[in-house]
Amino acid sequence: MPRMIEDQVGAFVPGARVEVAGSAEGPLLGLDFAVKDLFDVAGAVTGYGNPDWARTHAAAAATAPVILALLQAGAHLRGKTKTVELAYGLTGENVWYGTPTNPAAPDRFPGGSSCGSAAAVAAGLVDFALGSDTGGSVRIPASYCGVFGIRPSWGAVNLTAACPLAPSFDTGGWMASSASILRRVGEVILPQGGEGALGPLLKVQEAWVNAVPQTATALVGALAGAEKVMGHALTINLAPEGLDTLFEHFRHAQAEEAWASLGAWVSAIRPALGPGVQERFAAAKATDPAKAAAGRAFREHFRQRARSLLAGGAVLIYPTSPIPAPKLDVSQDSMQAIRERTMGVTAIAGLAGLCEVTIPAARVDGVPVGLSLAAAPGRDRALLAVAERLAAQLRLPV
Repeated sequence: MPRMIEDQVGAFVPGARVEVAGSAEGPLLGLDFAVKDLFDVAGAVTGYGNPDWARTHAAAAATAPVILALLQAGAHLRGKTKTVELAYGLTGENVWYGTPTNPAAPDRFPGGSSCGSAAAVAAGLVDFALGSDTGGSVRIPASYCGVFGIRPSWGAVNLTAACPLAPSFDTGGWMASSASILRRVGEVILPQGGEGALGPLLKVQEAWVNAVPQTATALVGALAGAEKVMGHALTINLAPEGLDTLFEHFRHAQAEEAWASLGAWVSAIRPALGPGVQERFAAAKATDPAKAAAGRAFREHFRQRARSLLAGGAVLIYPTSPIPAPKLDVSQDSMQAIRERTMGVTAIAGLAGLCEVTIPAARVDGVPVGLSLAAAPGRDRALLAVAERLAAQLRLPV
């Protein structure tokens, strides 16, 4: 295995690096990757971003199947990356192990919860990195750090031996340094099928209006590039209820599942949790069952609406995040407002179970902002192919 690269951005979990050599042949031969520390690697403790979780869990007996598939395809595992505690946050902050530096904007958050994976790819430590995405945890750090990322269709990637947050929303995604590597990883771990032509392009008006003017303006050129690849974009209103309504329904449905998944452990261990995470788990415990039920009912309604719209191959296009990465000294109140504004957009794919790719399409004052393409469930491979064509059109790393 090649010499270990020094981690100058704090992407990897502290301590001895978990490394596993890949096969001597395969479609990913020569590529290095990292995995978010919620996937099991045999012989290593999965820390899930929290010292009390690590203390109360034994070393994994087996390696997660998705990691084995990548190793068998020839890729080398270079380590486990930091995550927001229990994957419940979008900033990338971790008070116990240190917040990874955003290589693209060191004075700003890297985004979470797959913060270490994004930082590792952006810093050139690995070619690609596995993360998880429940409410935006691959897409937002990819956008903040200026790399390619995908939230696959719900259920497309095997999450056996991965820690849960909200299982009916959780997806196993990944980030990459180029569009072709993003696609090549998908060819290994995505189900067969889903290729074919996509179109037309649908511009989601609510998401563009939700973005701050600087972000929307910066992405105009990328939108024009997408139109060259896929034809003129049609403007639609996908969420007449408002993105704030999407966020609220998503939040309550997710919180109920988060407490069902992790509440027994939180109640028994009473772990020390960092700011924001502690409050979210307290709110999850206190979730009103009626609001959670309303969230589930709305999800079914929204899912049918979105899937009907996209059934013929149409692709949604919108800013991945309404703002660039927030600065490290942002207030808690401001961060909460950013979280709500952001998750109103990420909830589109989350509620409907769509596949979504984010492309590092532009910069605002030197800070990356991503452009998202989203398609119907099962169209992951076709969407990755379109993203690669768009990257070439925009002269991004292909």
